Amino acid sequence: MIQHLPILQVIIPLLAAPICFILREAKLVRWFVLLANIMAFVVSIMLLQQVNVHGTLVYTLGGWEAPIGIEYRIDELNAYLLILVTSISTVTLMAAGSSLNKEMKESKQTYFYIAYMLCLTGLLGILATGDAFNVFVFLEISSLASYTMIAMGNDRRSLWASYQYLIMGTIGATFILIGIGLMYMMTGTLNMHDLAERLVEVEQTKTVFTAFAFFLVGVCLKLALFPLHLWLPNAYAYAPSIATVFLAATATKVAIYILLRFIFSVYGFEFSFSHLPLTEILVSLGLVGIIAASIVAIYQTNVKRLFAYSSVSQIGYMILGLGIGNKTGLTATLLHLFNHALMKSAIFLALAGVVYRIGNVNIKNFAGLGRQMPWTMAAIVIGGLSLIGVPLTVGFVSKWYLVLALLENGWWPIAVLVLVGSLLAIAYIWRIVEVAYFKAPLQNNQSHKEAPPAILIPAWIFVIANFYFGIDTSFTAGLSERTAELLFGVVK
Repeated sequence: MIQHLPILQVIIPLLAAPICFILREAKLVRWFVLLANIMAFVVSIMLLQQVNVHGTLVYTLGGWEAPIGIEYRIDELNAYLLILVTSISTVTLMAAGSSLNKEMKESKQTYFYIAYMLCLTGLLGILATGDAFNVFVFLEISSLASYTMIAMGNDRRSLWASYQYLIMGTIGATFILIGIGLMYMMTGTLNMHDLAERLVEVEQTKTVFTAFAFFLVGVCLKLALFPLHLWLPNAYAYAPSIATVFLAATATKVAIYILLRFIFSVYGFEFSFSHLPLTEILVSLGLVGIIAASIVAIYQTNVKRLFAYSSVSQIGYMILGLGIGNKTGLTATLLHLFNHALMKSAIFLALAGVVYRIGNVNIKNFAGLGRQMPWTMAAIVIGGLSLIGVPLTVGFVSKWYLVLALLENGWWPIAVLVLVGSLLAIAYIWRIVEVAYFKAPLQNNQSHKEAPPAILIPAWIFVIANFYFGIDTSFTAGLSERTAELLFGVVK
């Protein structure tokens, strides 16, 4: 059984999807899906343990050795992210029953869970596979399922948000496929480990540079890097709350994983950063994204949309860390992948509680909620403090490493701009605090109760995690540092 863990990580959610269709009954499906997610989470923990003991795990499908056959390759980087995705998914599903009952007809919920499990399958498949074309296939599985989940929102604008994401996502997927096709044309292989060896012989050709450019733009569109982020705000704002939590915490993180995997493991650090102006591109776009998206967030009236723009800003921090081009910067990126998922999971789950009681997340309706829904609002505020980077929260740890990486390169003006980004975060978080704690409730909002425990408990699991991993960084920082060393060890 141990040797089959890599394929089980993907097979469990994949098989769960059609079984949901057979079960039909929404309540039964919910418990079954939660059980499948717990199993996937356990498998991810076992995979990390196996990687720590035995090193990189290689699993060949059907007994066909690579590069002819398809292989799954698990190292510290994807084992780390497999735990992130499965843990976020499992805790999020604990709140799904109450949230979906409020936002969606029961007849639709089974289809939502099917889409959810297919999306999870795609994300886990991207992380596990060692085949470049399989990355594209699993990316499309997760994307199509994401479009479906977003379209199931109870606001008619969710259909437009889904369509917008579909168009932008298809363009991104096309660019990625062109890039993979050009790589295959030059090397005759799709296995990423084999690609890394064969690209060395042809890396100076225009075709390889073109392949890299197409692939880079396609992935940046999928991860919503500014200014390719236009699909994200509406997708997060109008999707069902559970879909928003799941996608905000996982989808963009997996897209950044793809970027890391191809830059470091396939093309190699020297090609990516020495032969191309990647540092200038990533640092510039990351900085502009941090500042511009934060400024736009300040003026939003829909709080889910506000935090969606905040996500664009936080993606800028991750890309900036990658663009710095040193191990500390890459450690900061890997840390922020994990930490940002915890922040946004806490915030968007708490917002699911607000939607449950109020029916919307317009900021004017937050008046007085600090007293009426103290635990819910406390979760949002603590998540906001983590976004700002207040000490003892995970956000502080990420930004500390990022500033250290910038100072290692002597880039103190950029470090100052990172701090400006934190000040802008204070501005949009303060807008929520001011309305919730310092304004009287609206006349029609006098009797709101606290969010139900089924939503509040999972939200506070993420809140506690924000503090725990902000104080004890041995797991996150230690694993991120080892992974950064591993990736820089694959330098050509």
